[in-house]
Amino acid sequence: MKTISRMFIVIIVAALLLMYLAARLNVSQGYSGSNTLTIYNWGDYIDPDLLDQFQKETGITVIYQTFDSNEAMLTKIEQGGTTFDVAIPSDYAISKMREENLLLPLDHSKLPNLKNIDPSFLNLSFDPNNKYSAPYFWGTVGVVYNPKLTNLKFHSWDDLWNPSLRNNVLLTDGAREVMGMSLNSLHYSLNDTKEAHLQEALAKLKLLTPNVKAIVGDEIKMLLANNEAAAGLVFSGDASEIMSENEDLDFVVPEEGTNLWFDNMVIPKTAANVEGAHKFINFMMNPEVAAQNAEYVGYSTPNDAALKLLPEDISGDERFYPPADLTRRLEVYDNLGKKMLVHYNELFLQFKMNK
Repeated sequence: MKTISRMFIVIIVAALLLMYLAARLNVSQGYSGSNTLTIYNWGDYIDPDLLDQFQKETGITVIYQTFDSNEAMLTKIEQGGTTFDVAIPSDYAISKMREENLLLPLDHSKLPNLKNIDPSFLNLSFDPNNKYSAPYFWGTVGVVYNPKLTNLKFHSWDDLWNPSLRNNVLLTDGAREVMGMSLNSLHYSLNDTKEAHLQEALAKLKLLTPNVKAIVGDEIKMLLANNEAAAGLVFSGDASEIMSENEDLDFVVPEEGTNLWFDNMVIPKTAANVEGAHKFINFMMNPEVAAQNAEYVGYSTPNDAALKLLPEDISGDERFYPPADLTRRLEVYDNLGKKMLVHYNELFLQFKMNK
């Protein structure tokens, strides 16, 4: 009887161990059996009605979580512990996630709507052949300004240093964006890693300090829309949203050039619902869905079929769909490596402390 009891205990323990190992395997390889889908995205970066539509069409319950920087998103996914089925990082972050083996390859056979994407937004250097990502939005970084609060026209990054803007400039809270602005103003690459150039950029940023009213996150949109500052360093899509709330404002991409960024949809390696993730990514590339999302969010769509559905005042606005002569002056962020990214953040922190 004791032998039978011991055997029973051994069988139970073995069964529990197998269940645990199976669960871990499903997590590491992407388990497809869940009826929920956890999406990790930037704040204010999707039309909520589309999440409802996706849930109604698929029966999949969406759990929506947000982040405010690529660095925060990377840290969360690198640490594990939280399972995300779809994330929407930027170009250089996708490159880093590929290197760290944090992504599952996409099954293109489950993404028929990929055909709607403009070919110029496919097969880019951060993800050759779109093995791991599908385009979501793209845009630039520039200056929103208020002609009622300043007489400047903002053709150059240097205009932000104009003494007339004392305590009247807002900056988005991002090391790459702020350092890139200063590097571009010096006619250096925003991917520059030469220490002398980085120190020169930091020194120039410190000269901007008297003009800087605040360095903020998403609240930059509200502050600019409410005439709390004359100018602000913002993403192009945020500029579109701000301008829709305050028609006095305008947006410009400075003549020295700026960042051309891409945000793509990816499936983290710890995804619990890979099948649902593919359904969501394909859903977001539907032309009608992509057009509705672009109108709501205000960012530029890479979906050529969706672009044809947008009103002319949106699709023909060269501030957000710039002509070729301007795009030649735009630059994509490179993945500079962990050590250099830490250094960029340290330099940015020195500037913030100087404030």
